[in-house]
Amino acid sequence: MNVILDINDTVHRMKHDGDSFAVATVVRTVSVTAAKPGAKAIINQNGEILEGWIGGGCARSAVIKAAVKSIADGEPRFVSIHPDEVLKEQGMDVGEEVDGRWVASNMCPSKGSIELFIEPFLANPELIVVGASPVASSVCQLAGHFNFAVSLVGPNIGDVSGPSVQHYQQWSDVPVEHAHRYIVVATQGAGDLKALGAAMAVQSQHIGFVGSHRKMAHLKNKLEAQLHKPGGLKHIKGPAGLDIGAVTPHEIALSILAELVQIRRMAKSILPLQLREQ
Repeated sequence: MNVILDINDTVHRMKHDGDSFAVATVVRTVSVTAAKPGAKAIINQNGEILEGWIGGGCARSAVIKAAVKSIADGEPRFVSIHPDEVLKEQGMDVGEEVDGRWVASNMCPSKGSIELFIEPFLANPELIVVGASPVASSVCQLAGHFNFAVSLVGPNIGDVSGPSVQHYQQWSDVPVEHAHRYIVVATQGAGDLKALGAAMAVQSQHIGFVGSHRKMAHLKNKLEAQLHKPGGLKHIKGPAGLDIGAVTPHEIALSILAELVQIRRMAKSILPLQLREQ
């Protein structure tokens, strides 16, 4: 009982700190196994068991592999580990999914079977909002309700506010790497080209630009000329947001967040972008 309470405390702390991790829970065992139902372990995105216990090396490697995959794609997994003879008898191959179970082999002499549930806990994705416009302010005010960790970039953003918004004074303060980052450029005429160029220099999954199709095309042509990459900026989406006929800043912000939720939930995000790798 104490182990489970300790794990729950750690889960609460890691969620509060914004860490990504997975909890592996033993749900069923057959024959001789070191871990019993109810045993738990916390595994981070590097495959390290931070706390808890789910058995010896016979099961650990398969569980860690499944946990790392779950953290990467955000999908829970049911892991079913059996000795080779049981796999052969049931017609299952290592690495395949059978009835929602990810199958692995138990090479230990004990020849036991163990089944675990892997539940990922992902840090809230970062949403960088650029600009001091009414749309930027509305995005910041609404984004927290959709589990985004909101950050603002720029020295003149005092009037743009929202719950728990982090401020970066300049782009050099923004960490280049971030696996779950989205960017909305809402400068609306105040340094659009510079903001888009800076957004291109950090890793993100999506860049949305608040502006018309014509303006977006004009800015893309300029960026392509600067970066010497004709046609290489298709990942920048402008106008940002879904076409819901939005007019007011709040409506535009709603359309932008609806699009970001769609990207997150439907797994249609583009590959991470990083200009420094070009």
